[in-house]
Amino acid sequence: MRALVLMLALASVGADCNGKPQPATPTTPAEKPLVFLGSKDGDTVQVSVEVVDTPSTRQTGLMNRAQLAEDAGMLFLFPKESVLTFWMKDTLIALDMIFIRADMSVAGIVENAAPMTTTTRSVNAAAQFVLEVNGGFAARHGIVAGSRVRFENVPAAPKD
Repeated sequence: MRALVLMLALASVGADCNGKPQPATPTTPAEKPLVFLGSKDGDTVQVSVEVVDTPSTRQTGLMNRAQLAEDAGMLFLFPKESVLTFWMKDTLIALDMIFIRADMSVAGIVENAAPMTTTTRSVNAAAQFVLEVNGGFAARHGIVAGSRVRFENVPAAPKD
């Protein structure tokens, strides 16, 4: 019985072929990047995001995607704050663009940007990050300029 208990204990942490305990190999996948947005009513909204942080991935963004889950979005990371401009060329769905300052507050929002256009869109305020979500998301959840933002499992801003 004692041998069985020892074998089970070794199996739970792993063992080499000589029976010496080895650390267990983590099997948990990497945590999904999340953005938390404070609403004007004091609620917090969570968005699961795909992070784009290189010039080529930022240029492509959500182009050619036919749908986006309600609680999903794309987070654009830039090296520093500046006035950022976006367009919707080859983007098939209407989007809200939430511009976020380096101090983690919402600088402004472009709501319901019409798809398939090259009209430039900006909030004319410096931002370092932009969260794209389904059109109407900000209004439905009470996200406004000045709302607080928090990132979880998001890599550091790029240096490019």
